[in-house]
Amino acid sequence: MPTPPPADVPVSTATLEIERALSRITYLARGIRQHDRLMALAGVALDRAATALLRQIADSEPMRPSELAARLAVEASHITRQVQQLQKAGLVTRVPDPDDRRAQRIQITPAGEEAVHRIREASTRGMQMALAGWSPQELQQLATLFHRMVDDFLSYAIEDEETPREPAGAARPA
Repeated sequence: MPTPPPADVPVSTATLEIERALSRITYLARGIRQHDRLMALAGVALDRAATALLRQIADSEPMRPSELAARLAVEASHITRQVQQLQKAGLVTRVPDPDDRRAQRIQITPAGEEAVHRIREASTRGMQMALAGWSPQELQQLATLFHRMVDDFLSYAIEDEETPREPAGAARPA
């Protein structure tokens, strides 16, 4: 894992601007009005957390709830509640884990696949309208850089989790 720069090293202007832009994107994407609008366009009635979980399940092989929690960086209890909601709606099902028959994995159902398709279609249409003035090359460059950034963030987060941490309030060497 790369060693973070000392606190007295100034952060680049570009890094500050990226952080500001990401904060704005996050605010826009996580807004309740935006989510409600997207769900209305898609014809799906799910809260934001359930939507994020359903999309994650759709993008992966069936996995254990603990794996889903790790991927979404949330507590396992949060996943359990959301899976129950999605299961009641008929969007996911539990299947035996082939590696451990005592465990279960979460799998998307055909109804769940249809819901994700409608959500993605509505989201993509909105994004296409917002980015209509961008050239195909700019869009491809943005997509490439976004994927690279997410991969780097995930790599950093995984490496950070593997790094032992001092207990809160532990004395640090001077």
